[in-house]
Amino acid sequence: MMSYLIEFLLFPGFLFTLLCGCIASWIDRKVTARVQWRVGPPILQPFYDLVKLLGKETIVPRAGAKLTFLLAPLVALAGITLVSTLIWRVLLWPSETFLGDLIVVIYLLTIPSIAIIISGAASGNPLASLGASREMKLILGYELPFILAIFVPVIQAGGIIRLGELLTWQSTNHIFMASWSGFIALLVAIICMQAKLTLVPFDIPEAETEILGGPYIEYSGTPLALYKLTRWMMLFVVPMFLVTMFMGGIVFNGWHILWGILKYVVLLVIIILIRNTNPRVRIDQAIKFFWVPVTGLAIIAVILAFVGI
Repeated sequence: MMSYLIEFLLFPGFLFTLLCGCIASWIDRKVTARVQWRVGPPILQPFYDLVKLLGKETIVPRAGAKLTFLLAPLVALAGITLVSTLIWRVLLWPSETFLGDLIVVIYLLTIPSIAIIISGAASGNPLASLGASREMKLILGYELPFILAIFVPVIQAGGIIRLGELLTWQSTNHIFMASWSGFIALLVAIICMQAKLTLVPFDIPEAETEILGGPYIEYSGTPLALYKLTRWMMLFVVPMFLVTMFMGGIVFNGWHILWGILKYVVLLVIIILIRNTNPRVRIDQAIKFFWVPVTGLAIIAVILAFVGI
């Protein structure tokens, strides 16, 4: 029991994911600055921001539900920490897996979004409620094509739903993105990942210029710091999940470690470039986009996987 608690709190759980998430946030800001012909912040800037927020006063809105308002950020943080722990346990020890851990990871990846919806409802602010409503609609838009894309490797591997066995299959055969169905599924997953991270063009729930942060509008101090930290950790965990599913994960053997890190960095830079080169879309446009062309591509990938292409 104590070993599991250490894994959750230290490595490969909370502390490790926190550090990697802060570095991912710095890469995000640095690449964004370069795109805009700026220098960008120092590498420790995310840590400075986090410490500063932790020292600020926490204000709870009078019209809000206090307990729910304060617990929602903790639920979001715990959810993404669990996902990171499960994924890295599989990467480090592929044999230590359990039946259906892939389904558990997919479920846990929705927890931060659900926590944001709860936060907006508990804030007692109409703009926060509007942001929560947009978040709910966005989930309904991207979740179906995301699940279809994730299950393309399962189909290719003959129905395996253990992350460790999927990694082993890729090491003994080929990475899933090397096939047409896997490549199309990866493209779909990247688009859905952009929405899951609520990055431009799918930052509709918070839309600072329209609804002033949406579900986050009433948050300050430590709860806001927890939400910021959750976002940074997701910037590390979600791309790593796609690296595990489609690119063979990270092999901890010599130069293969650097190759695995490079795969993650490439995915991270792709989503940062998408963020910096596209305008925000409306929520109705996002739903139509995910339900028609993106879901259509995901269905094509599933059909190709079934026929062995």
